[in-house]
Amino acid sequence: MTKLRFRAVVASWLTRMCAVLLIALSIAAATIPAAQATERGSVTNLPLPRYVSIKSNEVNVRRGPSLTHRIDWVFKRKDMPVQITAEHGHWRRVVDRDGAGGWVHYSLLSGTRTVIVDEDMLPLLNSPVQDAPATAKLELGVVARLDSCSEDWCRLSAGGHRGWAPKTALWGVEADELRQ
Repeated sequence: MTKLRFRAVVASWLTRMCAVLLIALSIAAATIPAAQATERGSVTNLPLPRYVSIKSNEVNVRRGPSLTHRIDWVFKRKDMPVQITAEHGHWRRVVDRDGAGGWVHYSLLSGTRTVIVDEDMLPLLNSPVQDAPATAKLELGVVARLDSCSEDWCRLSAGGHRGWAPKTALWGVEADELRQ
């Protein structure tokens, strides 16, 4: 076999092996559970995205991660849940339930978990079953403290009332999130 023919055979074999390797890698990537594929923040090493809440009654939301960037708007609702989507130094890029986002200094955010009720007159139930008696009804837009979550239900507290609500009626908690 000539050197030229040998090189052609080796090149053909390498091409096939690369194709097989790429297929194997794409199959492996598709089977990695979502929890393992979570991105991590470069500053905190916490998962991104993640939910937090607004710490005070007025929080400036800036166009970029510094005090020199323009203020685009102001959050005026303490305890409102937001989702952190990026980190840069002491700044966190946040998004609200309407998808509006910007940069907020980390000291203005709290790790306390809250949710927004996305369904008008949502019954707060005694137990996490559909036909349980209601302890209260929550209006659309109510901010409630998030206690625990099972697969389909979350225990909330709002206005002195506690009870269970379906995850699908809340913004500020992931569909697959479990909390003790």
